[in-house]
Amino acid sequence: MSEVGRRWTFTRRDTEPPVAPWIRTRLRAAPGAAVALALLVLATVCLAASFPRAVDRYEDAGLRRAVTDATALRTSVQMSAPPPSLGATQEERESVLRPAAVRERYERILKVVERPLVADPGQSAYGVRTTKTLEAAEKWLPRPTGLPTHMTLAAQNGLAEHARVRAGRLPRADGPVTATTAELEAAVTTETAERLHIEVGSVIHVPAVERAPLAVRVTGIVAPRDREGAYWATQPILRTPSLVRLPAQGAEPSTYWVGTLLLAPDAAPALLGTPGAPARYWQLAPAPSALTASELPRLASAIAALESGPGLLKVRALTDPEADASTDLDDVLTSYAELRSGIRPLIAVAAFGSAAVAAVVLLMAGGLAADRRRGELTLLRARGVSLRGLTARLFTETAVVAVPAAALGLAAALLAVPYGRLSYAVWTAAAVALLACAMLPVRAWLTHRAVRVHGAREDLADVRPSRRRTVAELTLLVLASAAVYALRSRGTSGGSGSGSGSGDAADLDAAGSGSGDQLVALAPVLIGVIAALVLVRLHPLPLRWLARPAGRLRGAVGHLSLARTGRTSVSTVLPLLALLTALTTAAFGGSVLAGVADARDRAALLNLGADARVEVMGALPAGLPQQLRSASGVREVTPLSIGYQARPGTGVETVPLAGVEPEGYARLARSTHLGAFAAGELKAASGSKTSGPSETSDGSKPTGGSKAAGGSGAPLPALASPTVADRYGTGPVPVRLEDGSEITVRITVVRELTPAVSGTEFLVVDRAGLGAVPARPTALLLTGGHLDKGALRKAAGPAADVRLRADERARYVDSPLQSGAERVYAVAVAAGSGYAVLALLLALVRAAPERSALLARLRTMGLTRSQGRRLLVLEALPQALLAAGGGVLTGWAAVRLLAPGVDLTAVALATPGDTPPPGTAALHTDPASLLLPALAVLLVATGVAAAQAWWTGRRGSVRELRAGDAR
Repeated sequence: MSEVGRRWTFTRRDTEPPVAPWIRTRLRAAPGAAVALALLVLATVCLAASFPRAVDRYEDAGLRRAVTDATALRTSVQMSAPPPSLGATQEERESVLRPAAVRERYERILKVVERPLVADPGQSAYGVRTTKTLEAAEKWLPRPTGLPTHMTLAAQNGLAEHARVRAGRLPRADGPVTATTAELEAAVTTETAERLHIEVGSVIHVPAVERAPLAVRVTGIVAPRDREGAYWATQPILRTPSLVRLPAQGAEPSTYWVGTLLLAPDAAPALLGTPGAPARYWQLAPAPSALTASELPRLASAIAALESGPGLLKVRALTDPEADASTDLDDVLTSYAELRSGIRPLIAVAAFGSAAVAAVVLLMAGGLAADRRRGELTLLRARGVSLRGLTARLFTETAVVAVPAAALGLAAALLAVPYGRLSYAVWTAAAVALLACAMLPVRAWLTHRAVRVHGAREDLADVRPSRRRTVAELTLLVLASAAVYALRSRGTSGGSGSGSGSGDAADLDAAGSGSGDQLVALAPVLIGVIAALVLVRLHPLPLRWLARPAGRLRGAVGHLSLARTGRTSVSTVLPLLALLTALTTAAFGGSVLAGVADARDRAALLNLGADARVEVMGALPAGLPQQLRSASGVREVTPLSIGYQARPGTGVETVPLAGVEPEGYARLARSTHLGAFAAGELKAASGSKTSGPSETSDGSKPTGGSKAAGGSGAPLPALASPTVADRYGTGPVPVRLEDGSEITVRITVVRELTPAVSGTEFLVVDRAGLGAVPARPTALLLTGGHLDKGALRKAAGPAADVRLRADERARYVDSPLQSGAERVYAVAVAAGSGYAVLALLLALVRAAPERSALLARLRTMGLTRSQGRRLLVLEALPQALLAAGGGVLTGWAAVRLLAPGVDLTAVALATPGDTPPPGTAALHTDPASLLLPALAVLLVATGVAAAQAWWTGRRGSVRELRAGDAR
C-alpha cells in the first residue's frame, strides 16, 4: 500500500504489467500492409491452384472427345466365343446360348475389367449372332447384279431399350426354342427395311441344317434411339445393310446385299439349326465420363490385359478356352497421347514463366516489408533478441495473414475450376503459402545476422558483386545455354512419341509426359534471368557517362535525375528480374499464340486456295462467275478447270491438272503467297491446241487424234510441283485428260504450292490451250472480306460445295485439348504480365518515402512543382526504358533462339486421330507481343512517378521534414 496525496493505491506484487500480444500489435500497427499481403497471397494461390485443375479439365475433355469422336467399332472391347463344341449334347449346346447363361457370363466379365477402364452399362451389349451370312431365297429381295441377298441373324439383349417401334411389334419367342424350331420372329431397322424392301409380315427363309429352311417372320420395324451409340455402331450391320462387292477382273464387279434380322434373345438356340456358326459375343463400351488423362498409362494396361494378358485368361476361364478379345481403343489413346505430348511443353513454358514472376513478386513483397521495418528489427537485435526468436516471430506473424488468405484462395480456385485433381491444387497452394510465410523471416535473417546500429550504404556506388554472386550468375548462364541447346536440338516434343507407338502403358506414359526435361521449359525464364543480371551489372555505366555532360546543361533536374539513377539501390535486381522475365515470357507466349493463329489461317488457305471455294463434280453454270462477282464482300473471282485424273506420259500415275486464266491466277497466287509467278510464264502460245477426242463446235467427237488444223503444236507452258517436275523433267510431256483428249506440256515454272490444288503433285496450264470440255470451269476461288456463306450457297446451288476460309479454320479449334491449352496459355501469360506490373509498382512504392523526402528538401531550395514532376519522371524513366528495351531484346532473342526447336503443329493443327496438314507451324516473332508489354511498362512507370510528384506537392513539405522520421 502506498500513499499518493490523499489516495491509497493497492498493487499486487505477484502480477506483471500487461504486455500487448506481438501479433495483434503488429497487425494493428500496419493494417494496410497486412491487407495487401493477404490479397497478394490470395490472388497468387487462386491462380496457382487453378492451373493444374484447368490442365486436368481440358486434358480430360480432350481425351473424352477423342474417344467419342472415334467410332464405337474402334473404341468398344469386343469379346467372342466360338460356337458350342460338337462333342456336347444338344441340350448343353442350347443351354449355353440361352439369355440367362450369356447374361451371367457378361456380369462376370464386367468384374474382370480393371479400372480405370469402366464399361458403360447403357451402351454395352451381349448376345448371339451368326458368324456366317445366310443366303435368303426370296426373289423379292433386291439383287443388284443377280446375286441373292444374304442375312445375318442376331439375338442381342436390350432391343426394347435402344429402339423405337415404327411399325408392328418387337419379336418374341412363344414357348421353348430349340435347334429344331421351324419359324422365328424378327425385327429390322428402318434402314434395312427401306433398302431391302422389307415390310411387317414379310417372311424370309434362310438355310437350315438337314431340314427345311428356317422361316423368319418380320413382326416389326424399329428405329435406333441413338444411331451412333455403341449398342448399334459397334456392329453397324445391325442397323445398316451393307452392299458387298466381290473381287472381279471385269469392269463391273458383282455385288449383293447383307442385312440383319434382329431376333428375340430367347430365340438364340434356334441358330444352332443353321449353317451360320452361331457365336456368343460381349461388347463393352467404355464410359467416356470415367476416362481421365492422368490415368492414361493405367488405362492402357487394363486394355492390354483384356486383349492379351491376365484379363483375357480370366475371360477364357469364364466363357470358352478359345474366346478372343479385340479393340482399337489403344490406338485411339496413343493418338491422343502423341497430341498431348506436343502441347504440354508449351504449357510448361508459360507455367514456369508465370511462376517465376509470381515468386519474384512475393520476394519483393518480403523485401519491402523488411526494409519498412529495418529500424525496428535492428533495435530488437540490439536489445538482445536472438536471430531464431526473431525469425520465428516474423514467420508466425506472416502466417497469421498468409495462411487464411491461402485457404480463401484455394477455395476460390476450387469454385472457379470445380473439376480436377484436388491434391495438386492443395500442394500448390501450400507451396505458395510457405513461400509467402518464409519470405520476410528469411530476408530478416539474411539482413540481421550481425547486430548493427547503422547499416552500410547499399547503392551500386558502394556495393560490388561478390564472388558467390558471380558464381551463381555463371551457373545460371550455363543452365540457360544448356536449355536453349536442348530445345533447339530436340524440340519441345522431341522424343516424346511417334506415330508408330505400340500403345502400351510405357509408350503412353512417355508420350504423355512430353520431353520430360523441365530444363527445356525453363529456357525463356533463364534467358530473362541472365539478361536481368547482365543489365543490372552494366546499366549504371552509361548513366554515369550521361550525367557528366548533363551537368553542363542549365538546370539541375537532368543531372540530378541521372546521378540518382546511376547510384540506385542494388535491390533493383528483383524488379528488373521480374520485368524481364515477364516480358520475355509474354513475348514468347504472345508469339506462340500468334503463331498458332497464323498456322491455322495458313492451313485453311492451303486447303482452299483463297477466302472461299466453290466446286462441283461437273461443270459450273456459265453465269455463276459473274453472279458471284456481284455478291457482297467478293473482290475477285478466279475460275478453274480442274481434272484430278490427268495422266502425264505413258504411266498409270494420275496428277491433278488445273486450267487457269494466267492473269487472274497470277494475281491470286501473288496475293495469297502461294507460289507467286509471272503471268507471262504460263500463257499458251497462239498455236498450242488440244488433240484427241474433244468435242467440236457441233458437239461431235473428232475421229482422229491429229492436232487441229493450222496449229503449230507448241507445248503448253506448265507450272508444276517439285515432285512432278523431278518425275517428268522439262521436256515435252503428253498428258491425257479425263475426257480422253491429249495435250502436250512443258514444265517451265516449279512451285511448291499453288492455290488451285492442295498437295505435293499438280500441274497448272493455260485454259486457252485446252479443249472445250476440259476448259469448262469446275471450281471458283473467291477473294474478299466478310463473305456470306448463305448467299454464296444459294447462288451456287445445292450441288455445289461451298467452303469458307473461316469455316475451314474453325475445324482446327474444335478440340478441347487445343482450345483449353490456348486459354490456359493466354491466362498464364496475362498473369505473368500482371505480376510484372505489380513488381514495378512495388519497386516504386519502396522508393516512394525517399523520393518524397527528396522533393520536400529540394522545394526548400526553390524547386518548383513542375521541376519536381520532371525530376521523378526522369529518375524513373531510365530504369523503365532499361526494362522495356531489355524486355524487347530479350523476348526477340528468346524467340529467335528457341524457334528452331518449337513446333506448334500439335497445338495449332493436329486433332486426335487426324493427320495434320503437310509442313509444320513454326514459331515467329510477333511485334505486338514484343512492343505492347514494353510500352505498358513505360506508361506505368512514368504515370506512377508523375502521380507521386503531384500527390507529394498537394500534401506539403512539413511532414516530410520533421526531424527523426526515417526516410
